[in-house]
Amino acid sequence: MFNRNRLLRRLAAITSISLVAGCGVLSSGSSDKQGPIVVGTTSSPTTLDPAASWDSSWELFRNVYQTLLNYPDGATEPAPDAAESCGFTDRTNLAYRCVLHNGLTFSNGDKLDARSVKYSIDRIRRINVSGGPAGLLGTLDRVDVKGDREVVFHLKEADATFPFILATPAMSIVDPADYSATLVRKDGKITGSGPYALQSYQEGKEARLVGNSRYKGYADRKNDEVTIRYFQDSAGMVNALKDRKIDVTYRGLAASDIVSLQSRESDDGIHLVENSGIEISYLVFNPKDPWAGKAAVRRAVAQVVDRAAVAHNVYKDTVEPLYSMVPAGLTGHTTSFFDAFGEPSTSKARKILSEAGITGRVPLTLWYTTDRYGSETAPEFRELKRQLDGSGLFQVTLKGRPWKTYVEGYRKGEYPVFGRGWFPDFPDPDNYIAPFVGDQNALGTPYPQPEITGVLLPQSRRESDRANVVREFEQAQKILVDDARLLPLWQGKQFLAVNEDISGGERALDPSTIMMMWELSRKTSW
Repeated sequence: MFNRNRLLRRLAAITSISLVAGCGVLSSGSSDKQGPIVVGTTSSPTTLDPAASWDSSWELFRNVYQTLLNYPDGATEPAPDAAESCGFTDRTNLAYRCVLHNGLTFSNGDKLDARSVKYSIDRIRRINVSGGPAGLLGTLDRVDVKGDREVVFHLKEADATFPFILATPAMSIVDPADYSATLVRKDGKITGSGPYALQSYQEGKEARLVGNSRYKGYADRKNDEVTIRYFQDSAGMVNALKDRKIDVTYRGLAASDIVSLQSRESDDGIHLVENSGIEISYLVFNPKDPWAGKAAVRRAVAQVVDRAAVAHNVYKDTVEPLYSMVPAGLTGHTTSFFDAFGEPSTSKARKILSEAGITGRVPLTLWYTTDRYGSETAPEFRELKRQLDGSGLFQVTLKGRPWKTYVEGYRKGEYPVFGRGWFPDFPDPDNYIAPFVGDQNALGTPYPQPEITGVLLPQSRRESDRANVVREFEQAQKILVDDARLLPLWQGKQFLAVNEDISGGERALDPSTIMMMWELSRKTSW
């Protein structure tokens, strides 16, 4: 259980030892003589506690916490990390067993055993943050432990995606001594067992990571220290890159900066790494709003929005129009929204509204985050407003907030229509449908849809071969089109801008496009 007195004693002891011997979590291997590798991003954490996060905080979690399973370099299927082995115990996919490596510890020296894993998973469900990761554990019944090393997850129903869920940073293993079973940790500290330990953290500004010499897992750390700096916009981040104040940029590059960097790579000594992306952007409609709650209004918006104009005018064609919640490249991708609505049409949208008895301009407030997805978010929403207002059918008001308060707002149901981006928890079509439907979802906006949650998803999860789930996901997306509660807009690529003296950028993103900081290193020869 959580023991505050023990924590205070431990901190005092660590402080005393550090004065004499230096930080105990520093790697004994080679050090970076030029200081830590510095990574810039516009994506800052909302929390440091895995029990409270189903968002961008995962990008930090992947590097400082450990999960039972993870993605070895180049892999698209989860493989053991804190675990020595994992697998379903039979063909029913109802019990999933993991055996941990022997001798695991957290970065502070505390023992990491099967009870730590059970504690970490159970507290996620007990704390049950609105819009938090408990929504990923809908098929989990209970967790049992056998001795120090064996954990068995008993499922309510067959779920072939469960190994992918265990590999998400949401399922990070925490130290029971340092994390309350019922409260989110808010002291700005982390006790994990990942490749790095968090040395210091300034919210919205900087996270300093140092190598965790106690780490036992698959990651082969190629540097001793990484500093992550959080920027408000792409321009400031790119200027810092050009001035050599940071070494790598990650998330948040503006389209104009991408185009500029592509044309000036040799001049600036900056290399642009392009990765195929399965990031999507979409709108969410609040069913409790008097206007957004009307199906005819949602369908009329879907009929007016011109995705190609957004992709070209705002994103300079660095993204592609998306007509399905499941992106291209994954099983189950369709063009269901285009099939239903075709090209943008004001006359068709007017007919949809008039048949529902709506004749005047529809007032809608569209909300967006000012700092999470990059500098184009505000221009994107101005483009959406231009399109909707220009149809003569809508009167749109735009409002924006920084990500941390933005999240609080949509979880409370404050926004009639709001924008979200989605970086997948795992590369499977299930993860583009399941997180958004049901009474408890990642949006904090209940979306009961019994045919999807009670029939189609359970059917697909019984199938271990994910190539055989096309029918279920095609049907699920037809339902999403009919409801028009979610409106996909575009699918993006991932771009990393890397200074010429840094290696590993091309290997640094996992299948969920989370950066594995341990892949980065300074070049030692030319």
